[in-house]
Amino acid sequence: MRFPSADLVRRALSGHAAIGLLAGGLLYLICLSGTIVVLREEIQRWEQPNVAEASMMTPAALQTAARNVLASEAGRKPTEHFYIRLPNGALPRAVVTTDNQAVYVDGTGAIADKEAHGWTEFLINLHVYLHVPGTLGLTIVGALGVMMTALTLGGVLAHPRIFRDAFRLRARGQTQLALADWHNRLGVWTLPFGLALALTGAMIGLAGVGFWAVANQWYGGDVEKAYAPIFGGEPAHAEGKAPLARIDRAMANLTAAHPGVEPSYVILHEPGTRGQYLTILAKHPRRLIYGETYAFDANGQPTHKVGLSDGPIGQQFAASTYDLHFGSFGGWPVRLVYVLLGAAVTVICGTGMSIWLVKRRQRGRASPRLEAMWAATLWGAPLLLMVALAARAAAGPQAPMVALFWIGLALLIAASILVPRAEAWARSLRLALGLSTVAAGAIHLAMMESAIVPLYLLDLSLLGGGAWFLWPALRQWRPARTPEMAPAE
Repeated sequence: MRFPSADLVRRALSGHAAIGLLAGGLLYLICLSGTIVVLREEIQRWEQPNVAEASMMTPAALQTAARNVLASEAGRKPTEHFYIRLPNGALPRAVVTTDNQAVYVDGTGAIADKEAHGWTEFLINLHVYLHVPGTLGLTIVGALGVMMTALTLGGVLAHPRIFRDAFRLRARGQTQLALADWHNRLGVWTLPFGLALALTGAMIGLAGVGFWAVANQWYGGDVEKAYAPIFGGEPAHAEGKAPLARIDRAMANLTAAHPGVEPSYVILHEPGTRGQYLTILAKHPRRLIYGETYAFDANGQPTHKVGLSDGPIGQQFAASTYDLHFGSFGGWPVRLVYVLLGAAVTVICGTGMSIWLVKRRQRGRASPRLEAMWAATLWGAPLLLMVALAARAAAGPQAPMVALFWIGLALLIAASILVPRAEAWARSLRLALGLSTVAAGAIHLAMMESAIVPLYLLDLSLLGGGAWFLWPALRQWRPARTPEMAPAE
């Protein structure tokens, strides 16, 4: 008996292809969600459009906010970390987060509303963790970043003419040629961006594994000590009650000593205890670092800074990967460029697998099930994002969006295996995606009470994007023209 048998080889190849499809699908999900997450602050605002806004918070208002929120938690487990996210241009709302709750506060420090942007968090966690908890999720996403780096560089090496043909586009004609041209042209035009995203994503995702290894080798397994040389550590805990730390003094001292920085977070560690202390994260204009961390004692007096802005070059580099990856610098123009280039990278991921499937078909090795599975993933994933949004609107921020998304995607893929008709799946799912996107934009536009321009732009983008998805179906359904009768002789 011959080993391996032809049947075993065929099954192994089929399994190998399915694993490749799985990896390609996960990478597509990361690129799709990452493109949307670039606008996470605007989307958070869009998800709760009628919350009171404030362009700035005075030091006194910050102190009042801390008192009010901590007073609202009387009788609950004392929070160990207390965060105030300061308003900025993209999200002009102050958010206070504790171990027990997250609330918006107005410009005076009064509690305005609960933070309830469950869909925004769902999108962020899909991109960062693939909804797999903790370090494992980060590691999976980081490994996919490595794969994306290899695919990007391998694609350039595998196509020596790719730069010469950078502006040659055969958008019509044979399916394989059209897909290949879109894939290769977009790959060239987005090459620096795609590499930057892949490399920074890999570094962010795999950092947890790296720090875990360092901690086990040199710090007795204490991961916090491994992080401390780069991101700063925490002093020893001290029990006993004490008056609330002076956030107002710390903020006043920071702005007096460093007038050019832009505070973004105030973090009160172990509030109301003898060991409490403050850190303020402040962005430095025209720098890629996510910010410098300035530390203060309970009286608001400065003690030290971590050194992210002027420490060793490796420390500054580590602090620069986040903003470079997420486009959190340069304001609206940069975010718009990131959205456009991110959409292009998502198309590259989608067309890459499609090209491979078309080539298999042309070589006489068609796999209708794989083609249908890919169509279900390609169009089903964005549709299920809209289903999750509908669940959020109907059931609130606690809706089981993660379960709906992954169970829905699994059911779609299972159905596509049972009914392996890729074109039918693509057509019907694209139609459903277009209808749901238009509905989301129209309903939100009708319900919105506040006159906030960026939110209207998001609604119009949903309407326009939905119309674009619907256009092929609308073209097919145009009524046929009745032929004119020739005049009688």
